[in-house]
Amino acid sequence: MQSEKVHFTQEKETMLITLYSRALESRSKDPVLQDKWAEEAINRIDYDFGKLKVREINALSIAIRAKNFDLWTTQYLVEHPDATVLHLGCGMDSRVFRVAPPASARWFDVDYPEVIDLRRRLYPERAGYSLIGSSLADLRWLDEIPRDHPAMIIAEGVMMYLTEDIVRPLLSRLTDHFPSGQLAFDAFNRLALRAAKADKSVNATGASFGWAIDDPQDVKKLAPKLDLIKEFRTQDFIGYTRLPLALRAVTRVMDPIPVLRRMNRVLLYRF
Repeated sequence: MQSEKVHFTQEKETMLITLYSRALESRSKDPVLQDKWAEEAINRIDYDFGKLKVREINALSIAIRAKNFDLWTTQYLVEHPDATVLHLGCGMDSRVFRVAPPASARWFDVDYPEVIDLRRRLYPERAGYSLIGSSLADLRWLDEIPRDHPAMIIAEGVMMYLTEDIVRPLLSRLTDHFPSGQLAFDAFNRLALRAAKADKSVNATGASFGWAIDDPQDVKKLAPKLDLIKEFRTQDFIGYTRLPLALRAVTRVMDPIPVLRRMNRVLLYRF
C-alpha cells in the first residue's frame, strides 16, 4: 500500500490531531466512535504522529464531539432527505462515510486544495459526494453549491482558527445562499482562546487561534438570520459518561459559571 507524505503547517496540520485522535479512540476496546477510515488513513500517511502528543483523554473527547456532530447530521437528513450537507474545513474527517447519507442528499467537503488533494488519495469516491479545494475566506467556492435545497452546515474544530473578518462574510453568505437550514460549530469564548495557547498538540503545529464568541446570541450581529437552537454543554453530549470521573467533576464545578461553561461548547443554529 502506497505511503502518502504530508507537509502541512499551522492550522492545516491540526487536522492530523483530530484524525489521529479518532483513530486511537476507534482502536480502543469499546470505542465511542467507530472510525475504520481514520484507522486506515493514519496507516497510509507518512508522518510522525507521536510529535502531536495526543493523550487518551484528548482522543476520547474528540471522538465524543465527532459522534455528536454525526448524530445531528443524521437527524437532519432523516427530516430532510434531499438536503445539502456542507462540511467546512473537513480535513481528513470521514464523516460522509460514517453518516452514509441517502442517495437523495448531496454532500460537499470543503478545505484547502492541498488537503482535498490528500483526501482524494486516501478516501474512495461516493455517489452524491463532491470535494471542493478552497480557503473558506475565498467565497467563490460557494458558487459550486446548489441553492435550492435546505442545508446542514458543519464546522467542527474550524471556527476558532478563523478571524472575524472571515467569519462575518462567511456566515452571511451561507445563510443567504440556502433557503433554510441548520449550522453547527464548536466555539471558544475569549477565555478559552487565551488558554488554548498552552495546548501542546496545537503548539506542535504552529497554528494560532483567531475568533471567539462569548454570548451565542452575538452571532446575530454577524448573520441576523441565525437563530440559536441550543448551546450544548459537555454534559449534553452523547458519550459524556465515558469521560473520567475527575473530568466530569470539573465540568460540574464549571457549569454554574457562564465564562467557564462557555470555554468550549457546540452551538446549533437554524436559519
